[in-house]
Amino acid sequence: MVTTTTRGGGRTSSSSSLFSKLFPLKKAASSSSTTIIILRFFILLILFIFIFNFYTTRHILEDHQYLHPNLPQHFVSHQAPKQQLKLEKLWEAPFSDGLHSCLKPTSNYQAFQGGDHYITVRSNGGLNQMRTGIADMVAVARMMNATLVIPELDKRSFWQDKSIFSDIFDEDHFINSLKQDVRIIKKLPQELVSVPRARKHFTSWGGLDSRLANNDLPLDIQRLRCRALYHALRFSPSIETLGKKLVERLRSRGGRYISLHLRYEKDMLAFSGCTYGLSDSESEELRLLRENTNHWKVKKINSTEQRIAGLCPLTPKEVGIFLQALGYPPSTIVYVAAGEIYAHLSDLTSRFPNVLFKEMIATEEELRVYSNHASQTAALDYIISLESDVFIPTHSGNMARAVEGHRRLLGHRKTITPDRKGLVEIFDKLESGKLKEGVSLQHLVKRLHQKRQGAPRKREGAPDGIRGRARFKAEESFYQNPYPECICRSKHRT
Repeated sequence: MVTTTTRGGGRTSSSSSLFSKLFPLKKAASSSSTTIIILRFFILLILFIFIFNFYTTRHILEDHQYLHPNLPQHFVSHQAPKQQLKLEKLWEAPFSDGLHSCLKPTSNYQAFQGGDHYITVRSNGGLNQMRTGIADMVAVARMMNATLVIPELDKRSFWQDKSIFSDIFDEDHFINSLKQDVRIIKKLPQELVSVPRARKHFTSWGGLDSRLANNDLPLDIQRLRCRALYHALRFSPSIETLGKKLVERLRSRGGRYISLHLRYEKDMLAFSGCTYGLSDSESEELRLLRENTNHWKVKKINSTEQRIAGLCPLTPKEVGIFLQALGYPPSTIVYVAAGEIYAHLSDLTSRFPNVLFKEMIATEEELRVYSNHASQTAALDYIISLESDVFIPTHSGNMARAVEGHRRLLGHRKTITPDRKGLVEIFDKLESGKLKEGVSLQHLVKRLHQKRQGAPRKREGAPDGIRGRARFKAEESFYQNPYPECICRSKHRT
């Protein structure tokens, strides 16, 4: 109890002093002193209960206002703005530190001079593997002072897409936007069709699908690669138009959305051998697919080792836990930029009901023209992912790297790359009961991803101690992070 000192040096309780001022009493006989003390006690008790109920009710109403915003304004909690700030931080882009794209050639760069050599190209793989390969071939044509023939696209891969270049890309824009860099023609001159050609199968550097080295190339060549990929290889007008419509429809549902590149597709799981969380029959189906796909060289894969090493895409359940731990509310709109999900999507939708696919925001008529054309539908996913408020890839594939690099070039838009190896340890603790979902989990996940949200940084080279060709396999992809060659702090934006 807090006490005060009286003028005569004695001590009296502060509560008694307050009571005396509020309720003055005349001196009573000693026989009635007990009655007075009891009376004072009960009055103080009533006063205490009144004050306690006032503040308790106030805080209950404030908490209720946070959950139910239609209550009168005078019930607004001082805590609500703090919660709003936390929510805004989940969406805001990292600080770009004044950096911007700089793609124009240096003062020493000369316009294309022309030559009598021609390069024909056959691109392989999915959409983004072909895109980065084509950008590299533009640079090769420049270095060889040769004319580039519009590339042929892969028609034999897993996707079995019969699209030609002009079905996916704006062919005239591609030719005209690079005319100062290299001459590009639509077809090889007829008189050269039967002429013998030198053939070259390019090495894929760094375990990736870029055909040129990531580092140590001339600055003007690096910037040409960026101009080719990010500016010249624009999608066809029909794809661009529909892609922008779908972005508008997503925004009309809630203003902001996450684009989730959920690589939980049948081909990805079969190729990587990742079967964690699947049933025995599902695992067996994937094993048979891998063994019967001739160009997949590795047939026997230890799924557990793959997962522990962080080489497996996150499962739908793991994605749901991950998003919640980051702080995103269940009402968040999550667009899935991927093909058909193999299994267990309900493990994600149970936590985030607003999971959407292109088939849910586009009409059947709009998508009919793209049926059986996987590369064209992938282009729609690319546009939606590029324009999203947050992009999250669950596996480091060609799509993930290309979108991340493009978003860096456009001002370091927020891109959260899950630390799959670190998350496996956390998920296993949840599975075993050593960790519970809640504050502790949120702290671990947020701390693990503080520096994995797309903030500016220079491209990473190979770790120390790695030599020879293995060094190239450990480098970060040029197209995943074109800083510093194509991103700079110069006065004039280019």
